[in-house]
Amino acid sequence: MGAGNALQKIGKGDFALEQDFPQSSGAPVHAVSAEVREEEIRQMVQARSDRAVARGREAIDVDAEVEKLLTADTGGPGLGEDRALREEIRQLVVARNERRQRQGKEPLDVDQEVERQLRELENLGQ
Repeated sequence: MGAGNALQKIGKGDFALEQDFPQSSGAPVHAVSAEVREEEIRQMVQARSDRAVARGREAIDVDAEVEKLLTADTGGPGLGEDRALREEIRQLVVARNERRQRQGKEPLDVDQEVERQLRELENLGQ
């Protein structure tokens, strides 16, 4: 009685996606080499230049634009210069060391671990 199997038909039909999409594996994102990154940037700038030429505009100087983008990307302050972030990471590392010592494990070198975590955070966007 009632709705019968109407609830089971929700989301079905010609336009429904009846497959499960793969979930993120949770694997860490691997940083690419500087050469690969530069080549990908060069390809994007070249494509932008080609589109501009197709529209009747002037071509972009690809080499100059790539150089500008690469220097602008590395010229800004890094996360390591943020004192509040550095202190927060330091507190987390100290707390982790206390936990490791209670478990009978060797403590981590605090300064090295802080630097390692800052490097990981800086590489997340790449």
